[in-house]
Amino acid sequence: MTGRITDVPGVLVGHRTLRQGNILTGVTAIVPHGGDLFRDKVMAASVTLNGFGKSVGLMQLDELGQLETPILLTNTFSVGVCAQALIRRAIASNPQIGRRISTVNPVVGECNDGYLNDIQAMAVTEADALAALDDARVAFARGAVGGGAGMSCFGFKGGIGTASRTIMLDGAAHTLGVLAQCNFGRSGDLRLDDGRRLAPPSLPVPEHGSVIVVVATDLPLDHRQLRRVIRRFGVGLARVGSYWGHGSGDVAIGFSTANNLPMAPKSDILAVRMMAEAKLDLAFQAMADATEDAVRDALMQAETTTGRDGHARPGLRETLEPS
Repeated sequence: MTGRITDVPGVLVGHRTLRQGNILTGVTAIVPHGGDLFRDKVMAASVTLNGFGKSVGLMQLDELGQLETPILLTNTFSVGVCAQALIRRAIASNPQIGRRISTVNPVVGECNDGYLNDIQAMAVTEADALAALDDARVAFARGAVGGGAGMSCFGFKGGIGTASRTIMLDGAAHTLGVLAQCNFGRSGDLRLDDGRRLAPPSLPVPEHGSVIVVVATDLPLDHRQLRRVIRRFGVGLARVGSYWGHGSGDVAIGFSTANNLPMAPKSDILAVRMMAEAKLDLAFQAMADATEDAVRDALMQAETTTGRDGHARPGLRETLEPS
């Protein structure tokens, strides 16, 4: 596997993992930069291939083309509490939010980890979401951690995976990084990198999960270009065997750190840099390749796991290793 989303300068990732009895869940935080995102926003966009999901904040993100909070990933029933945590964190830094200045748009993605986790327990708290934010770092864990703790993928244990690619423009290196929360895929559909299909030695699993792909880049992209680039995450999903089934939520959320969008600009006109259209294929290919690698990373990093009521998912790496 190649790289991490945190290869993009300034980007950090943190986790909070909950493992106790029938509870196997958590929160993963993606932080675009170390400053105040509400006051120093970044260009952002989202793309939905199949909309079976309960994410928060994507409507305004796409309307305004900007991200003003970190991104949290969790389970389906914990979206609300994670959104509240983001709002409280933003208010702590900007006490006039919702009073003298605008409200804040929290962004949260989710997948249903109910097979391995007692999702009805709603175990994730605001304190857990804040702990994930406080844990944000460059070198972060992958696999069955944070928001990926209870996830399944192609009938195997899923979780958090990451990868990145380097793109040269005018002699300077730029990075596109991907983090994937993988909870999707029908058993038997997984394609290994050598072309083989592999099914887990367990009960068949239908295609009704979800995947949230978070994309970070320092490529100079405007909102339209960013949306075009992150849409290619579908190519990466297809390569590993997904067809975006009826009950699957397949969503990408992307941001570029190349253009600052201040809440209180000092001039009426902002200078926004953007890639030459003729070079966008470089970013398209990087997006497809990094998504494919991030999914494979999640599968290879996650170990065999037993969760709620004895439900289990085998780890792909352990399945591939000779006994």
